[in-house]
Amino acid sequence: QVQLVDAGGGLVQPGGSLRLSCTFSESGNVIKSMGWYRDLPGMARSWVANIGIRMRGMNYEDSVKGRFAISKDSDKNVIYLQMNSLNPDDTATYFCYADTTGGERYWGQGTQVTVSS
Repeated sequence: QVQLVDAGGGLVQPGGSLRLSCTFSESGNVIKSMGWYRDLPGMARSWVANIGIRMRGMNYEDSVKGRFAISKDSDKNVIYLQMNSLNPDDTATYFCYADTTGGERYWGQGTQVTVSS
């Protein structure tokens, strides 16, 4: 069983930064990777970034490379998405997810990010 809690969204001006967090709990060491998707207005949910939980490895969607950084704090059971140089196209609801060794995917509740002047 895995539980995820997203946080950190808000309103930010273009060029600004936000840091999202995803606090997770698991029964047994079942999570193999975690990351973020986002629901852009009028579009299907799209993948943003992921990170291996017990192995090195981070991946990013092309439009966020160089601006977003995903990291983990294993002691606190938290992953972060540092988002810099935000622009209005980044406005979306962001969802943390976790993939398990058993092939399951769990989702956080989502956090809204709005980039607007």
